[in-house]
Amino acid sequence: MKQASARPRLCGKLNGKLLKTYRILSKIFGFKASLTTRRPDWDTPSKASQPVIQTPPTRAIRFRGRSFQALALCPEAPFDDWLKDVDAWLERSPGFFGGKPLVLDVTGRECNAEALSHLVKAFAARDIRLLGVEGADAALARAELPPFLSAGKAANFIDMAPVVAAAPEPPAPQGLIIEAPVRSGQSIVHPEGDVTIIGSIGSGAEVIAGGSIHVYGALRGRALAGAYGNPRARIFCRKLECELLAIDGLYKVADEIDAEWRKKPAMAWLENDSVKIKSFD
Repeated sequence: MKQASARPRLCGKLNGKLLKTYRILSKIFGFKASLTTRRPDWDTPSKASQPVIQTPPTRAIRFRGRSFQALALCPEAPFDDWLKDVDAWLERSPGFFGGKPLVLDVTGRECNAEALSHLVKAFAARDIRLLGVEGADAALARAELPPFLSAGKAANFIDMAPVVAAAPEPPAPQGLIIEAPVRSGQSIVHPEGDVTIIGSIGSGAEVIAGGSIHVYGALRGRALAGAYGNPRARIFCRKLECELLAIDGLYKVADEIDAEWRKKPAMAWLENDSVKIKSFD
C-alpha cells in the first residue's frame, strides 16, 4: 500500500516540474503556455525565406549640342514661279537634293502661314525633306511645319556713317587631294578649302568644295565651288563635259555651255553674278 500511494505522488511531482519548466520556456521564447495552441506566426514565412527584389539603378539621360552644315533654299516671290525653276533644276539634276540637309530660308520675305505651309507641302510633293525653317515669325509655327531655326543672337542696329574697313583675311584653306577618279553616284564634300581630283569626275558624280576645284582629267559630273560663301572660288579642268558648274550658289547647266568650250581645258569663275567660262586652247 505504501508503494502504490508513492507512485501517484511521484507522477504528480514530475508533472508539476514539467509544467513549471514549460511556463519558464514560454516566457523566454514568447509562446503561450498551452501545448495545443499554435503560434500565429508559425504559418507566416520568415523574411529570410522571401525573395529579395533589387531595383536596377536609374541612368541619367544626356543631351549634347551639335552643329551641322545645311544647304539653305531662299525662295523668291512669286513662289509659284520660283517652284517652276526648282522643277527645271530637278529635271537636269534629279538626285541633287537627295540625302542633303536643307533649310528653307524666308528671311526678309513676306511669308504668312498659308504661304509657308504651301512651300513646305510643295517640297514634300517633290520628295525634298526640310531640316527646318529660318527667318520666319515664331507666331507662324505649326505642328505640321518643320522646326523654326534661329540664326543667332539679336543685334542692335545703329544708324551711322558707313566706314570702309579692310576685309578680314580668310583663314588658311585646308586642301583635299583625291588620287582617284570620282565615279558615278559618288559625292565629295569638303567645306574647308580646295579640292583637287587627280583623275576624272564621272557623269552622275558631284564634288562640293568651300574653295576652288581642280580636276586633272575630264569633268563630266557636277562641280560646285565656293559652296559656302566664297565668290572668288574657281573651277579648273582638263576636259569640260560637265552636267553642272556652280560657284557661290550661281550655276550654269550643260545646255547653257557653248559648244566651243566643251571637250577642252577650261576655267570657270564668277563675274557680275554670272558664271563665266574660258578655254585654255
